[in-house]
Amino acid sequence: MSQLAFKPVTAANLADFEALFAGPGGPKFCWCMVWRATAEEGRGTPGEVRRGQMLGRIARGVPVGLLGYDGEKPVAWVSIAPKPTYRRLKGPEPAPGENVWSLACMFVLRKWRGRGLAHQLIAAAVAHARAEGADVVEAYPVAPDAPSYRFMGFVPAFEAAGFSPAGMAGTRRHVMRLSMTR
Repeated sequence: MSQLAFKPVTAANLADFEALFAGPGGPKFCWCMVWRATAEEGRGTPGEVRRGQMLGRIARGVPVGLLGYDGEKPVAWVSIAPKPTYRRLKGPEPAPGENVWSLACMFVLRKWRGRGLAHQLIAAAVAHARAEGADVVEAYPVAPDAPSYRFMGFVPAFEAAGFSPAGMAGTRRHVMRLSMTR
């Protein structure tokens, strides 16, 4: 299994982020805006509009996630950011003063799939959130046989990382949480 190096997405590596998302098989249809879009930004907007929305957040220094690198090549993405930056995610209300970060999406280039990289993406996201002061990391995976939302990961991978069930968000997405105080 390849060991990836992870870097937060910033203006400094914006070209790598765009190359991963816009490249063959990349998530250029959503630009990881589905759960972030405000009412003003709208749902169902085309990929190019969503790209602009995401790039605007990055330009303003809003945390959006991490890129996973194999050497110098970006090959993976994990969306990890403070929960308030995701407008449409469900889950339990944070306790007063609780700093919750959400892991909402993962993407790996097809050539690198099947190598267990989801475990690395989850571990990197948790480490990043912890370093940024998160009290809890919340994730929204599905069962392995779910027909949709697969980009949010699978329940067994989060169980292996120590996450605990915290309810459901809809009929397919499980809400799972990991406390940073353990």
